[in-house]
Amino acid sequence: MSAPAAPIPLESRASGPLSGTLRVPGDKSISHRALILGALSVGETRISGLLEGEDVLNTAQAMRALGAKVERHGDFAWTVHGVGVGGFAQPAATLEFGNSGTGCRLVMGAVAGCPITAVFDGDASLRSRPMRRILDPLELIGAKVTASAEGGKLPLTLQGASNPVPVVYRTPVASAQIKSAVLLAGLAAPGVTTVIEQEASRDHTELMLKHFGAEIVTTLEGTPGRRIALTGQPELHGAPVIVPADPSSAAFPLVAALIVDGSDLVLSDVMTNPLRTGLFAILREMGASIEEDDVRGDAGEPMVRLRVRASKLRGVEVPPERAPSMIDEYLVLAVAAAYAEGTTIMRGLHELRVKESDRLEATAAMLRVNGVKVEISDDDLIVEGRGHVPGGGLVATHMDHRIAMSALVMGLASDKPVKVDDTAFIATSFPDFVPLMCKAGADFA
Repeated sequence: MSAPAAPIPLESRASGPLSGTLRVPGDKSISHRALILGALSVGETRISGLLEGEDVLNTAQAMRALGAKVERHGDFAWTVHGVGVGGFAQPAATLEFGNSGTGCRLVMGAVAGCPITAVFDGDASLRSRPMRRILDPLELIGAKVTASAEGGKLPLTLQGASNPVPVVYRTPVASAQIKSAVLLAGLAAPGVTTVIEQEASRDHTELMLKHFGAEIVTTLEGTPGRRIALTGQPELHGAPVIVPADPSSAAFPLVAALIVDGSDLVLSDVMTNPLRTGLFAILREMGASIEEDDVRGDAGEPMVRLRVRASKLRGVEVPPERAPSMIDEYLVLAVAAAYAEGTTIMRGLHELRVKESDRLEATAAMLRVNGVKVEISDDDLIVEGRGHVPGGGLVATHMDHRIAMSALVMGLASDKPVKVDDTAFIATSFPDFVPLMCKAGADFA
Protein backbone atom coordinates (compact mmCIF):
# COMPACT_ATOMS: atom_id res chain seq x y z
CA MET A 1 0.00 0.00 0.00
CA SER A 2 1.36 3.45 -0.94
CA ALA A 3 2.19 6.00 1.76
CA PRO A 4 -0.53 8.56 2.49
CA ALA A 5 -0.14 12.04 0.99
CA ALA A 6 0.87 14.87 3.29
CA PRO A 7 -2.18 16.77 4.60
CA ILE A 8 -3.18 19.87 2.64
CA PRO A 9 -5.20 22.19 4.94
CA LEU A 10 -7.29 24.94 3.37
CA GLU A 11 -9.53 27.79 4.50
CA SER A 12 -12.73 28.88 2.76
CA ARG A 13 -13.97 32.47 3.15
CA ALA A 14 -17.07 34.41 2.13
CA SER A 15 -16.71 35.28 -1.55
CA GLY A 16 -18.30 37.58 -4.08
CA PRO A 17 -20.82 36.21 -6.59
CA LEU A 18 -19.81 33.06 -8.49
CA SER A 19 -20.10 33.38 -12.27
CA GLY A 20 -18.93 32.04 -15.62
CA THR A 21 -19.16 28.64 -17.28
CA LEU A 22 -17.56 25.55 -15.74
CA ARG A 23 -17.13 22.01 -17.03
CA VAL A 24 -16.65 19.75 -14.02
CA PRO A 25 -14.72 16.49 -14.48
CA GLY A 26 -16.11 13.48 -16.30
CA ASP A 27 -18.44 11.22 -14.38
CA LYS A 28 -16.52 8.83 -12.17
CA SER A 29 -19.03 5.99 -12.49
CA ILE A 30 -18.94 6.14 -16.29
CA SER A 31 -15.14 6.49 -16.36
CA HIS A 32 -14.59 3.34 -14.26
CA ARG A 33 -17.03 1.33 -16.37
CA ALA A 34 -15.68 2.55 -19.72
CA LEU A 35 -12.19 1.35 -18.76
CA ILE A 36 -13.37 -2.01 -17.41
CA LEU A 37 -15.75 -2.84 -20.25
CA GLY A 38 -13.20 -1.62 -22.79
CA ALA A 39 -10.73 -4.08 -21.23
CA LEU A 40 -13.33 -6.91 -21.47
CA SER A 41 -14.05 -6.14 -25.12
CA VAL A 42 -12.43 -7.12 -28.38
CA GLY A 43 -10.92 -4.25 -30.34
CA GLU A 44 -10.40 -0.58 -29.50
CA THR A 45 -12.45 1.61 -27.19
CA ARG A 46 -11.95 5.36 -27.50
CA ILE A 47 -12.87 7.37 -24.42
CA SER A 48 -13.16 11.17 -24.34
CA GLY A 49 -13.78 13.22 -21.22
CA LEU A 50 -12.39 10.53 -18.87
CA LEU A 51 -12.08 11.66 -15.26
CA GLU A 52 -8.35 11.78 -14.56
CA GLY A 53 -8.65 11.62 -10.78
CA GLU A 54 -6.69 9.15 -8.69
CA ASP A 55 -9.60 6.72 -8.33
CA VAL A 56 -10.03 6.29 -12.09
CA LEU A 57 -6.29 6.26 -12.78
CA ASN A 58 -5.99 3.35 -10.35
CA THR A 59 -8.65 1.48 -12.32
CA ALA A 60 -6.75 2.21 -15.54
CA GLN A 61 -3.59 0.79 -14.01
CA ALA A 62 -5.47 -2.30 -12.83
CA MET A 63 -6.70 -2.91 -16.39
CA ARG A 64 -3.09 -2.71 -17.62
CA ALA A 65 -2.01 -5.16 -14.92
CA LEU A 66 -4.73 -7.55 -16.09
CA GLY A 67 -3.49 -7.52 -19.68
CA ALA A 68 -5.38 -4.72 -21.47
CA LYS A 69 -3.52 -1.99 -23.35
CA VAL A 70 -4.60 1.35 -21.87
CA GLU A 71 -3.12 4.58 -23.22
CA ARG A 72 -3.62 8.31 -22.69
CA HIS A 73 -3.49 10.42 -25.87
CA GLY A 74 -4.12 13.90 -24.49
CA ASP A 75 -6.27 15.69 -21.96
CA PHE A 76 -9.06 13.27 -20.97
CA ALA A 77 -8.62 11.26 -24.22
CA TRP A 78 -7.82 7.55 -23.78
CA THR A 79 -7.90 4.27 -25.69
CA VAL A 80 -8.32 0.73 -24.41
CA HIS A 81 -7.45 -2.38 -26.41
CA GLY A 82 -9.25 -5.17 -24.62
CA VAL A 83 -8.64 -8.86 -24.03
CA GLY A 84 -12.23 -10.07 -24.34
CA VAL A 85 -14.64 -11.56 -21.79
CA GLY A 86 -12.80 -13.96 -19.46
CA GLY A 87 -9.45 -12.96 -20.96
CA PHE A 88 -7.75 -11.22 -18.06
CA ALA A 89 -4.15 -12.29 -17.41
CA GLN A 90 -2.66 -13.13 -14.02
CA PRO A 91 -1.43 -9.79 -12.56
CA ALA A 92 2.21 -9.73 -11.49
CA ALA A 93 1.60 -7.43 -8.52
CA THR A 94 -1.11 -6.29 -6.12
CA LEU A 95 -3.96 -4.28 -7.66
CA GLU A 96 -3.93 -0.99 -5.73
CA PHE A 97 -7.15 1.06 -5.63
CA GLY A 98 -6.26 3.88 -3.26
CA ASN A 99 -9.50 5.37 -1.94
CA SER A 100 -11.85 3.92 -4.57
CA GLY A 101 -14.51 1.50 -3.39
CA THR A 102 -16.20 1.61 -6.81
CA GLY A 103 -13.08 0.72 -8.77
CA CYS A 104 -12.09 -2.02 -6.35
CA ARG A 105 -15.52 -3.68 -6.15
CA LEU A 106 -16.24 -3.54 -9.89
CA VAL A 107 -12.83 -5.01 -10.73
CA MET A 108 -13.46 -7.77 -8.19
CA GLY A 109 -16.55 -8.65 -10.21
CA ALA A 110 -14.65 -8.62 -13.49
CA VAL A 111 -11.84 -10.77 -12.04
CA ALA A 112 -14.29 -13.23 -10.43
CA GLY A 113 -15.27 -14.61 -13.81
CA CYS A 114 -11.68 -15.28 -14.92
CA PRO A 115 -9.44 -18.25 -14.00
CA ILE A 116 -6.80 -16.04 -12.35
CA THR A 117 -5.87 -14.94 -8.83
CA ALA A 118 -5.46 -11.29 -7.88
CA VAL A 119 -4.61 -9.41 -4.68
CA PHE A 120 -6.69 -6.29 -3.98
CA ASP A 121 -5.59 -3.47 -1.67
CA GLY A 122 -6.13 0.23 -1.00
CA ASP A 123 -5.45 3.03 1.41
CA ALA A 124 -6.37 3.06 5.10
CA SER A 125 -9.87 4.31 4.35
CA LEU A 126 -10.59 1.60 1.77
CA ARG A 127 -9.10 -1.07 4.05
CA SER A 128 -11.74 -0.17 6.64
CA ARG A 129 -14.71 -0.57 4.29
CA PRO A 130 -16.89 -3.71 4.01
CA MET A 131 -16.32 -6.07 1.07
CA ARG A 132 -18.37 -9.05 2.22
CA ARG A 133 -21.53 -7.82 0.51
CA ILE A 134 -19.65 -7.99 -2.81
CA LEU A 135 -17.84 -11.25 -2.11
CA ASP A 136 -20.94 -13.26 -1.14
CA PRO A 137 -22.52 -13.28 -4.63
CA LEU A 138 -19.13 -13.66 -6.33
CA GLU A 139 -18.53 -16.84 -4.36
CA LEU A 140 -21.90 -18.16 -5.55
CA ILE A 141 -20.66 -17.66 -9.12
CA GLY A 142 -17.55 -19.70 -8.30
CA ALA A 143 -14.90 -17.24 -7.12
CA LYS A 144 -13.08 -17.86 -3.83
CA VAL A 145 -11.44 -15.59 -1.26
CA THR A 146 -8.20 -17.33 -0.27
CA ALA A 147 -6.90 -14.62 2.08
CA SER A 148 -8.23 -11.41 3.59
CA ALA A 149 -8.09 -9.10 6.57
CA GLU A 150 -10.59 -9.71 9.37
CA GLY A 151 -14.20 -9.50 8.21
CA GLY A 152 -13.36 -9.98 4.53
CA LYS A 153 -11.72 -6.56 4.28
CA LEU A 154 -8.69 -5.50 2.24
CA PRO A 155 -6.05 -6.60 1.60
CA LEU A 156 -7.61 -9.73 0.13
CA THR A 157 -6.79 -12.36 -2.45
CA LEU A 158 -9.53 -13.35 -4.88
CA GLN A 159 -9.31 -16.54 -6.94
CA GLY A 160 -11.54 -16.26 -9.99
CA ALA A 161 -13.83 -19.05 -11.11
CA SER A 162 -12.44 -21.64 -13.54
CA ASN A 163 -16.01 -22.52 -14.49
CA PRO A 164 -18.26 -19.62 -13.51
CA VAL A 165 -21.93 -20.43 -13.13
CA PRO A 166 -24.89 -18.11 -13.72
CA VAL A 167 -26.88 -17.12 -10.65
CA VAL A 168 -30.10 -15.42 -9.67
CA TYR A 169 -29.12 -12.95 -6.96
CA ARG A 170 -31.36 -10.66 -4.93
CA THR A 171 -29.36 -7.70 -3.63
CA PRO A 172 -29.75 -7.06 0.13
CA VAL A 173 -29.62 -3.27 -0.37
CA ALA A 174 -29.98 -0.91 -3.33
CA SER A 175 -26.35 -0.89 -4.49
CA ALA A 176 -25.05 -0.31 -8.00
CA GLN A 177 -21.69 -1.70 -6.88
CA ILE A 178 -23.14 -5.07 -5.83
CA LYS A 179 -25.28 -5.30 -8.96
CA SER A 180 -22.40 -4.31 -11.23
CA ALA A 181 -19.97 -6.78 -9.66
CA VAL A 182 -22.44 -9.64 -10.17
CA LEU A 183 -23.13 -8.65 -13.79
CA LEU A 184 -19.43 -8.27 -14.62
CA ALA A 185 -18.71 -11.71 -13.16
CA GLY A 186 -21.74 -13.10 -14.99
CA LEU A 187 -20.32 -12.04 -18.35
CA ALA A 188 -18.06 -15.11 -18.25
CA ALA A 189 -20.77 -17.57 -17.19
CA PRO A 190 -22.87 -19.59 -19.64
CA GLY A 191 -26.60 -18.94 -19.56
CA VAL A 192 -28.36 -16.02 -17.92
CA THR A 193 -27.18 -14.21 -14.78
CA THR A 194 -30.01 -12.33 -13.06
CA VAL A 195 -29.90 -9.58 -10.45
CA ILE A 196 -33.10 -8.63 -8.61
CA GLU A 197 -33.31 -5.27 -6.82
CA GLN A 198 -36.06 -4.31 -4.42
CA GLU A 199 -35.22 -0.69 -5.18
CA ALA A 200 -33.59 0.53 -8.39
CA SER A 201 -29.95 1.59 -8.12
CA ARG A 202 -27.86 3.42 -10.72
CA ASP A 203 -28.12 1.71 -14.10
CA HIS A 204 -24.84 2.83 -15.68
CA THR A 205 -23.52 -0.73 -15.96
CA GLU A 206 -26.63 -1.97 -17.76
CA LEU A 207 -26.59 0.95 -20.22
CA MET A 208 -22.89 0.56 -20.94
CA LEU A 209 -23.11 -3.22 -21.31
CA LYS A 210 -25.70 -2.64 -24.05
CA HIS A 211 -23.43 -0.03 -25.63
CA PHE A 212 -20.63 -2.62 -25.85
CA GLY A 213 -22.91 -5.26 -27.35
CA ALA A 214 -24.16 -7.37 -24.44
CA GLU A 215 -27.67 -8.82 -24.38
CA ILE A 216 -29.22 -7.46 -21.19
CA VAL A 217 -32.89 -7.00 -20.37
CA THR A 218 -34.34 -4.97 -17.49
CA THR A 219 -37.93 -5.46 -16.36
CA LEU A 220 -39.95 -4.19 -13.42
CA GLU A 221 -39.97 -6.34 -10.29
CA GLY A 222 -42.67 -4.92 -8.07
CA THR A 223 -42.49 -1.21 -7.24
CA PRO A 224 -39.86 0.21 -7.46
CA GLY A 225 -37.81 -2.96 -7.99
CA ARG A 226 -36.04 -4.25 -11.10
CA ARG A 227 -34.94 -7.59 -12.56
CA ILE A 228 -31.82 -7.42 -14.73
CA ALA A 229 -31.05 -10.46 -16.90
CA LEU A 230 -27.67 -10.74 -18.65
CA THR A 231 -26.90 -13.39 -21.25
CA GLY A 232 -23.40 -14.63 -20.55
CA GLN A 233 -20.36 -15.21 -22.75
CA PRO A 234 -21.03 -12.44 -25.26
CA GLU A 235 -18.30 -11.09 -27.49
CA LEU A 236 -18.17 -7.47 -26.45
CA HIS A 237 -16.83 -5.06 -29.06
CA GLY A 238 -14.90 -1.88 -28.40
CA ALA A 239 -17.09 1.22 -28.63
CA PRO A 240 -16.57 4.98 -28.37
CA VAL A 241 -17.59 6.57 -25.07
CA ILE A 242 -18.10 10.28 -24.37
CA VAL A 243 -18.02 10.70 -20.60
CA PRO A 244 -20.53 13.35 -19.42
CA ALA A 245 -19.74 15.72 -16.57
CA ASP A 246 -20.23 14.08 -13.18
CA PRO A 247 -23.46 15.23 -11.45
CA SER A 248 -21.92 14.32 -8.08
CA SER A 249 -19.02 16.70 -8.80
CA ALA A 250 -21.36 19.32 -10.28
CA ALA A 251 -23.25 19.31 -6.97
CA PHE A 252 -20.50 21.31 -5.24
CA PRO A 253 -20.33 24.40 -7.51
CA LEU A 254 -24.11 24.13 -7.95
CA VAL A 255 -24.82 24.42 -4.21
CA ALA A 256 -22.12 27.09 -3.89
CA ALA A 257 -23.90 29.21 -6.51
CA LEU A 258 -27.22 28.77 -4.70
CA ILE A 259 -25.91 30.03 -1.33
CA VAL A 260 -23.57 32.85 -2.44
CA ASP A 261 -25.56 36.05 -3.02
CA GLY A 262 -25.65 37.31 -6.61
CA SER A 263 -24.22 34.14 -8.18
CA ASP A 264 -25.14 33.15 -11.75
CA LEU A 265 -23.18 30.07 -12.83
CA VAL A 266 -23.40 27.75 -15.86
CA LEU A 267 -22.35 24.08 -15.66
CA SER A 268 -21.94 22.34 -19.02
CA ASP A 269 -22.51 18.73 -20.14
CA VAL A 270 -23.89 17.53 -16.78
CA MET A 271 -25.29 13.98 -16.79
CA THR A 272 -29.01 13.83 -16.01
CA ASN A 273 -29.59 10.09 -15.80
CA PRO A 274 -32.82 9.99 -13.74
CA LEU A 275 -31.18 7.62 -11.24
CA ARG A 276 -28.54 10.28 -10.50
CA THR A 277 -30.53 13.52 -10.29
CA GLY A 278 -32.26 13.24 -6.93
CA LEU A 279 -30.28 16.21 -5.61
CA PHE A 280 -31.48 18.49 -8.40
CA ALA A 281 -35.09 17.55 -7.71
CA ILE A 282 -34.75 18.16 -3.96
CA LEU A 283 -33.00 21.51 -4.44
CA ARG A 284 -35.78 22.66 -6.76
CA GLU A 285 -38.30 21.67 -4.08
CA MET A 286 -36.29 23.86 -1.69
CA GLY A 287 -36.69 26.80 -4.07
CA ALA A 288 -33.47 26.57 -6.11
CA SER A 289 -33.24 28.28 -9.50
CA ILE A 290 -31.80 25.54 -11.75
CA GLU A 291 -32.54 25.75 -15.48
CA GLU A 292 -31.70 23.15 -18.16
CA ASP A 293 -31.00 23.44 -21.90
CA ASP A 294 -28.75 21.94 -24.63
CA VAL A 295 -30.03 18.41 -24.01
CA ARG A 296 -28.04 15.61 -25.71
CA GLY A 297 -26.58 12.22 -24.91
CA ASP A 298 -24.13 9.36 -25.54
CA ALA A 299 -24.08 5.64 -24.69
CA GLY A 300 -27.58 5.96 -23.26
CA GLU A 301 -26.59 8.71 -20.81
CA PRO A 302 -28.33 12.12 -21.19
CA MET A 303 -26.49 15.37 -20.47
CA VAL A 304 -27.56 19.02 -20.25
CA ARG A 305 -26.30 22.52 -19.54
CA LEU A 306 -27.40 23.86 -16.15
CA ARG A 307 -27.78 27.54 -15.25
CA VAL A 308 -27.80 28.06 -11.48
CA ARG A 309 -28.63 31.32 -9.71
CA ALA A 310 -28.47 32.30 -6.04
CA SER A 311 -31.75 31.40 -4.34
CA LYS A 312 -33.58 31.66 -1.05
CA LEU A 313 -33.94 28.07 0.10
CA ARG A 314 -36.47 26.53 2.47
CA GLY A 315 -36.33 23.36 4.54
CA VAL A 316 -37.95 20.18 3.20
CA GLU A 317 -38.31 16.52 4.08
CA VAL A 318 -36.32 14.09 1.91
CA PRO A 319 -37.91 10.62 1.87
CA PRO A 320 -35.69 7.51 2.10
CA GLU A 321 -36.59 6.35 -1.42
CA ARG A 322 -34.59 9.30 -2.81
CA ALA A 323 -31.35 7.91 -1.35
CA PRO A 324 -30.24 5.69 -4.29
CA SER A 325 -30.43 8.63 -6.71
CA MET A 326 -28.35 10.96 -4.54
CA ILE A 327 -26.40 8.90 -2.04
CA ASP A 328 -23.15 10.81 -2.70
CA GLU A 329 -24.84 14.21 -2.58
CA TYR A 330 -26.30 14.23 0.94
CA LEU A 331 -23.20 15.91 2.36
CA VAL A 332 -23.49 19.00 0.17
CA LEU A 333 -27.29 18.90 0.48
CA ALA A 334 -26.74 19.26 4.23
CA VAL A 335 -24.78 22.44 3.50
CA ALA A 336 -27.69 23.78 1.43
CA ALA A 337 -30.04 22.81 4.27
CA ALA A 338 -27.93 24.81 6.73
CA TYR A 339 -28.44 27.93 4.59
CA ALA A 340 -32.16 27.28 4.11
CA GLU A 341 -34.92 28.72 6.28
CA GLY A 342 -36.52 25.98 8.37
CA THR A 343 -35.87 22.32 9.12
CA THR A 344 -34.65 19.80 6.56
CA ILE A 345 -35.04 16.11 7.42
CA MET A 346 -33.10 13.57 5.36
CA ARG A 347 -34.39 10.08 6.06
CA GLY A 348 -32.93 6.60 5.63
CA LEU A 349 -29.22 7.40 5.32
CA HIS A 350 -27.81 4.09 6.60
CA GLU A 351 -25.67 3.69 3.46
CA LEU A 352 -23.73 6.82 4.40
CA ARG A 353 -22.23 4.89 7.31
CA VAL A 354 -20.24 2.58 5.00
CA LYS A 355 -18.72 5.10 2.60
CA GLU A 356 -15.16 6.54 2.69
CA SER A 357 -15.96 7.48 6.28
CA ASP A 358 -19.07 7.31 8.44
CA ARG A 359 -20.46 10.19 6.40
CA LEU A 360 -23.56 10.56 8.52
CA GLU A 361 -21.58 11.30 11.68
CA ALA A 362 -18.95 13.29 9.77
CA THR A 363 -21.58 15.49 8.12
CA ALA A 364 -23.21 16.24 11.46
CA ALA A 365 -19.82 17.08 12.97
CA MET A 366 -18.98 19.38 10.01
CA LEU A 367 -22.16 21.36 10.62
CA ARG A 368 -21.95 21.44 14.43
CA VAL A 369 -18.41 22.76 14.54
CA ASN A 370 -19.57 25.64 12.35
CA GLY A 371 -22.54 26.62 14.50
CA VAL A 372 -25.35 24.74 12.75
CA LYS A 373 -27.91 22.90 14.87
CA VAL A 374 -28.06 19.29 13.66
CA GLU A 375 -29.32 15.98 15.01
CA ILE A 376 -29.01 12.32 14.05
CA SER A 377 -32.03 10.17 14.85
CA ASP A 378 -31.40 6.53 13.91
CA ASP A 379 -30.45 6.91 10.20
CA ASP A 380 -32.10 10.32 9.74
CA LEU A 381 -30.22 13.62 9.55
CA ILE A 382 -32.12 16.68 10.82
CA VAL A 383 -30.69 20.13 10.00
CA GLU A 384 -32.11 23.33 11.51
CA GLY A 385 -31.57 25.95 8.83
CA ARG A 386 -31.39 29.61 9.86
CA GLY A 387 -30.59 31.18 6.49
CA HIS A 388 -26.94 31.63 7.36
CA VAL A 389 -24.00 29.67 8.84
CA PRO A 390 -21.82 31.16 11.64
CA GLY A 391 -18.69 29.29 10.49
CA GLY A 392 -15.38 29.59 12.28
CA GLY A 393 -14.84 25.85 12.76
CA LEU A 394 -12.16 23.35 11.79
CA VAL A 395 -13.61 20.41 9.84
CA ALA A 396 -12.09 16.94 10.20
CA THR A 397 -12.36 15.26 6.78
CA HIS A 398 -11.46 11.68 7.82
CA MET A 399 -9.71 11.20 4.43
CA ASP A 400 -13.04 11.80 2.66
CA HIS A 401 -13.01 13.97 -0.47
CA ARG A 402 -16.72 14.83 -0.31
CA ILE A 403 -16.52 16.08 3.27
CA ALA A 404 -13.60 18.32 2.25
CA MET A 405 -15.44 19.81 -0.73
CA SER A 406 -18.70 20.23 1.18
CA ALA A 407 -16.92 22.12 3.95
CA LEU A 408 -15.17 24.39 1.45
CA VAL A 409 -18.51 25.16 -0.20
CA MET A 410 -20.04 25.97 3.19
CA GLY A 411 -17.32 28.52 3.92
CA LEU A 412 -18.05 30.55 0.77
CA ALA A 413 -21.07 32.18 2.43
CA SER A 414 -20.45 31.70 6.17
CA ASP A 415 -20.09 34.56 8.67
CA LYS A 416 -16.57 33.42 9.59
CA PRO A 417 -14.11 31.34 7.51
CA VAL A 418 -14.34 27.55 7.55
CA LYS A 419 -11.09 25.63 7.93
CA VAL A 420 -10.55 22.12 6.52
CA ASP A 421 -7.87 19.89 8.03
CA ASP A 422 -6.93 18.08 4.80
CA THR A 423 -7.96 18.57 1.18
CA ALA A 424 -5.44 16.13 -0.33
CA PHE A 425 -8.11 13.50 -0.93
CA ILE A 426 -10.10 15.81 -3.23
CA ALA A 427 -7.74 14.58 -5.96
CA THR A 428 -9.42 11.17 -5.91
CA SER A 429 -12.49 12.50 -7.72
CA PHE A 430 -12.14 16.22 -8.57
CA PRO A 431 -8.44 17.11 -9.03
CA ASP A 432 -9.13 20.66 -10.29
CA PHE A 433 -11.81 21.52 -7.73
CA VAL A 434 -9.89 24.34 -6.06
CA PRO A 435 -8.63 26.14 -9.22
CA LEU A 436 -11.98 25.66 -10.99
CA MET A 437 -13.92 27.13 -8.06
CA CYS A 438 -11.43 30.00 -7.76
CA LYS A 439 -11.90 30.70 -11.47
CA ALA A 440 -15.61 31.18 -10.75
CA GLY A 441 -14.86 33.54 -7.86
CA ALA A 442 -14.38 31.35 -4.78
CA ASP A 443 -12.01 32.52 -2.04
CA PHE A 444 -9.82 29.68 -0.74
CA ALA A 445 -6.49 30.13 1.01
